[in-house]
Amino acid sequence: MPFIDTKLNIRLSKEKEESLKTKLGEAISTFAGKSEYWLMLNFTDNCRMWFRGYDRFPIAMVEVKLFGTADDETCNRMTAIICKLFADELNIAPDHVYVNYSFSDQWGWNGENF
Repeated sequence: MPFIDTKLNIRLSKEKEESLKTKLGEAISTFAGKSEYWLMLNFTDNCRMWFRGYDRFPIAMVEVKLFGTADDETCNRMTAIICKLFADELNIAPDHVYVNYSFSDQWGWNGENF
């Protein structure tokens, strides 16, 4: 049950959204037992965001939420993938991307919890 929530201070075209969707769908398998089949994504663009006191360069805040846990090494691999993806697709410098991880053992779906 992964969920990736992305906030950007730039406009995200439909084509770039589709590309990010596909590539994040592939990247989620970095986590054992996770796949695109269960992945939910949210993209919010044109956010009023500031970083280092400025709002004039592209920035992203990416939150990865998982049912269960993951070790530091796996999270580090995922962060590297996300930063490269956002640099390649949206020209956002890796040092302008924050990635936050949240883990939960209480996750509901289809009227009940796992």
